[in-house]
Parts: sequence; C-alpha cells; structure tokens
Amino acid sequence: MPPVAVQLHSLLFKFLLRRRLSTLSAPAPAPAAPFGVSSRPADQRPSPPSNPSFSPASPDGVATKDLHPDPLSSLHLRLFLPNPNHHAAAPVPRPLRRNSFPQRDPAPGPDQLSRRASASFHAVGVSPEPEPAPATRDYGGYLPTAGAARSAVRRRLPVIVQFHGGAFVTGAADSAANDAFCRRVARLCDAIVVAVGYRLAPESRYPAAFEDGVAVLRWIAKQANLAACGRTMMGKGTGADSFGAAMVEPWLAAHADPSRCVLLGVSCGANIADYVARKAVEAGKLLDPVKVVAQVLMYPFFMGSAPTRSELKLANSYFYDKSSCLLAWKLFLPEGEFSLDHPAANPLVPGRGPPLKLMPPTLTVVAELDWMKDRAIAYSEELRKVNVDAPVLEYKDAVHEFATLDVLLKTPQAQACAEDIAIWIKKYISLRGHELSY
Repeated sequence: MPPVAVQLHSLLFKFLLRRRLSTLSAPAPAPAAPFGVSSRPADQRPSPPSNPSFSPASPDGVATKDLHPDPLSSLHLRLFLPNPNHHAAAPVPRPLRRNSFPQRDPAPGPDQLSRRASASFHAVGVSPEPEPAPATRDYGGYLPTAGAARSAVRRRLPVIVQFHGGAFVTGAADSAANDAFCRRVARLCDAIVVAVGYRLAPESRYPAAFEDGVAVLRWIAKQANLAACGRTMMGKGTGADSFGAAMVEPWLAAHADPSRCVLLGVSCGANIADYVARKAVEAGKLLDPVKVVAQVLMYPFFMGSAPTRSELKLANSYFYDKSSCLLAWKLFLPEGEFSLDHPAANPLVPGRGPPLKLMPPTLTVVAELDWMKDRAIAYSEELRKVNVDAPVLEYKDAVHEFATLDVLLKTPQAQACAEDIAIWIKKYISLRGHELSY
C-alpha cells in the first residue's frame, strides 16, 4: 500500500481529472479547429522554459530546445541534449611501463610532443588542434561548430522518442514532470531525447495523436537525410548552404545517430509508441536512416472488453481509476466508434498490423497497484512466444505513473525505475554492447 500522502494526493488527482473530463465532454459551442492543442496550461503548474545551453542554470548538464516542425498543426517537440563534450573532456591517463616508476608529466603546452620527438616543430606552424568546445551565439544557446555538424567521425548519440501520458486529453511535452523525467532519461542513457507534444483529444481525436508520432519519425529521418546531403555537397565543394541548410536542426545534424532509435511511451503514450513501432516495421527502408531498435512501454493504457483479473480487483485504484479511463477513451476515439477492443486500446485483437515476430525488443514496466497491468503483461507474453525480447518489470506497491508523476518523481522507486530502463536500453543503443540484462 502506498504512503498516506500518496493516497491523499490520488484522491485530489482523481477529482481534478474527472472534473476536467466532464468539462471536455460538454458539447462545444463551436467546432474544434483542425490545428488542435498540444497542452492545457490550466491542468498543470507553469512549464519550465527551455534552456538551450550548458550553463549553471542546467546543473544536470542537459540542454533543451522547443521546436514546432509542422506549421499546420500544434505538434510540439522538446529536445533534450546531454553535453556532447562531457566524456571528451576527461583526459585518458597514459599507462605506465612495466617495472618502471611513475613519473610526473610536465604541464601540457601548445608545443608538447610525444616522448619520441627530438625537436619542436612550433616554428614551422605545426600545433595540435584543440578539442572543439560547445559554441554559443548571440541567442545564448549551444550551437555546434560548422565542422562538428559536417564531421562524419563526430561522437553520435542515440535518439529516444518519448510520448508523455495524460489519458490522451491532458499532459504536455514541456510540463514540469515530463521535463524532469526526460532530463533524467537523457542523462542516464547518454542519448538525445525528443519529447513529443502530440495533439490532444477531444479537439483532435484518433488517429491524430498516433499520426503525430509517425510524423516525428519521418521528420527525424528527413533531418538526417538533409544533414547527410549537406556533408556530401560540402565534400564536393558546392557550398555548405547549398542544400536546405536552413531546414536542418543543428543539434540532430551534429550529434544524432538515428540508426539507434528507441521509442518510450508513458501511460497512453505507450499506446502511441507501440503504434509507431508497428508503422516503422511496415515502412521498412522508407524510414532510412531511422531504425527503431527497441521500445519501452511504461504502464500502458491498454484496455479490452473482456475484463482481466487486475481490472476486477483494482478498478478503483489510485490516480487513474477505470471509470475515468473509460471516459477518456470516449473522448479520444471517433464518435460512434467507441469500443474497448479498438486497435488503439487492445493490443491483443487480431489484424492490428505486422506479425508480432517483427516487432522490436519491448520492455514493459508495470505497477503492482495498477488495474491495467494484466493486459500489458499478456501483451508481453505474446511477444515472448514469438521470440521477441520482451521482459516485464513489476514494481511492488507502485501506482500508475509512479515514475513520471510530479509528486513521485523524486522517490527512490522512480529513480530506480529510470535506472533499470537505462540498463535495458543500453543493450540496444551501446556500440560496444552491455553486460547487464534481464
């Protein structure tokens, strides 16, 4: 059983959520605009502003930037970039020769040479190049150097595409809780996190949020292809700005490795991540160079017409009870198409997409006190039956969104969950492999 403070906050959370759902269920005075909305400021504390620099104001060493890739919709992205020069700044100690005493190295200088050198070539203008440092411009944010953006040997970071929770009707990519969670993931995984602010219901019903997820993968692929074309044309001497340089996102062009892409979904965001993974399998090479190597489903928002044991036992559980979730699904699914066996809700219905054996490795995180856990576990079991790496991590006395809610983010359980996810993800994004597994 969770602490008393969590139980009290759960009561307040459910009251506010039900009031918000009831308000959204009321007939709208005017038809919703196709542009949609990707956040509701009234539902949350003020969003932390983006900080595109590695300054003392960002003690975790993660810079953030907000983007709006589609001018025709409210789709919003927040990028989280860990300091790309963090590991390069640490000097590698020189190994000592066997049977010799350690000697103090002289202070490094611009004309320092190896121990085999017999003369200094400083007079002829030969000097080692300094390690490129993060560049800043007048706007005060990090901007990769021109050489770094075009370099093919630059250290590349994997990309984690994250979808927030909120029952499809609330939440935002730049909310205080989601910002803190994505910073933690970016730091632990040493990866670029792209938090997706998809369009919310009921202004934009299914499949708007799911299509936004696929659109983000296509946008990342487009950015990678534009950057590659720019490097190719620069090598041919046709000029750095000759091929869509103004359209290239500099952080992704300089530091992203889209061939190591991971999808991470929280609550209803897990449903979106699973849908995007299926579409990525269907697209195949059409998404090159983006390759989805794994996905993480954190307490998925799965439902079905046949109730499971956990649904019967925990229907009135903490934070998200079954009645509120049913109302959220009615707001999300198209009018007249409400069904708990809808492909967006039930992962076990036939005909949802490609065969399960083609799905990427899938880590499922569930909470002991979450009424939706049994269907998520059943989906994981179906994946394992076709030899997909699909472990399940279940956390004792945990509630739905125990690792991502603002009031629970600083708990030891939330920190341990993020670390466990990072350990598993590193099996698929590490270029050297990883020795830990589940």
